[in-house]
Amino acid sequence: QVQLVESGGGLVQAGDSLRLSCAPSGRTFRSYAMGWFRQAPGKEREFVAAISWNGGNTYYVDSVKGRFTISRDNAKNTVHLQMNSLKPEDTAVYYCAVGLSRPVSVYYSDYDGYDYWGQGTQVTVSS
Repeated sequence: QVQLVESGGGLVQAGDSLRLSCAPSGRTFRSYAMGWFRQAPGKEREFVAAISWNGGNTYYVDSVKGRFTISRDNAKNTVHLQMNSLKPEDTAVYYCAVGLSRPVSVYYSDYDGYDYWGQGTQVTVSS
């Protein structure tokens, strides 16, 4: 059974940083793209960031460019989302996802392009 486990969420103040991690279990995802989405209360799930299987390409939603960095450690089969200069509007449940198809450039921001999802981790940013 495939599972994606997110960690690193929490309650912080505006301007603080958090580092989210996603550790798949059940299989190796070193050859696949991975992404982060988020969902705020009353809103649809939105794309945040994605990374290609080898880390060579990264993608971000405009609202987080320059503040968030996605990275992966294939040796440890993990992906991270470093979030700096957090804002109250970043408050949401953050989800990790794995996309089995290539290239990720075709679907990186498309919810339906991903095949496995984690349960999410809450990030709350107070003003």
